[in-house]
Amino acid sequence: MNMHHIDFEREDRQGFPEFIYGEGKTREQVADILDLFRRKKRSCLVTRLQPEKGEFLAGQFADCSYDPISRSLLLGRNHETDMAGLVAIIAAGSSDRPVVAEAAAVLAFLGIETRIFSDKGVAGLHRIIGTLPELEEADVVIVVAGFEGALPSVLSGIVKQPIIGVPTSVGYGVAAGGTAALHAMLSSCASGLTVVNIDNGFGAAIAASRILNLGRKKR
Repeated sequence: MNMHHIDFEREDRQGFPEFIYGEGKTREQVADILDLFRRKKRSCLVTRLQPEKGEFLAGQFADCSYDPISRSLLLGRNHETDMAGLVAIIAAGSSDRPVVAEAAAVLAFLGIETRIFSDKGVAGLHRIIGTLPELEEADVVIVVAGFEGALPSVLSGIVKQPIIGVPTSVGYGVAAGGTAALHAMLSSCASGLTVVNIDNGFGAAIAASRILNLGRKKR
């Protein structure tokens, strides 16, 4: 009996396909799900998949590839899309790289152009100031930051694009696994800052795609 019920109609309703959350699933469960996608001749992206499971499945499926940084497994190819737009992903520090990589993998799967700016945290504010001319080309900006989580507030106060803040679990002591960064972003006085949950690069990428999709419909 097949216990997996894949929502293959999600893309028609929402503009993005079904993704699979891999962390709590066994490799056998993920393999069964991948078989369902293959039978439908659909690509699939599995997120939050541990390396031991990802590497095993990539070895079992010739049309799969696994990225240990983003912890994502791709079955088939990334999508081609007519969705115009550029998403900039800004990382406060190199320790935020896994969350940045997850967001980038999701956007790539959706066929959305992405540009990554690394190590632009407020500890060296000149670094982000020097990036502002390049950010003018972006339609949406995802800002990933741990510790005190100040960077999204800074950017939200000086650029016109929608800003999506992603607090990360990076930081010492009272950073409390990202809780301090989350609270700081939610308490921001920079108007219109959108915030997703701790380490949720996936959620930020989907939010960005929804913004771009709405703009496409209006055109």
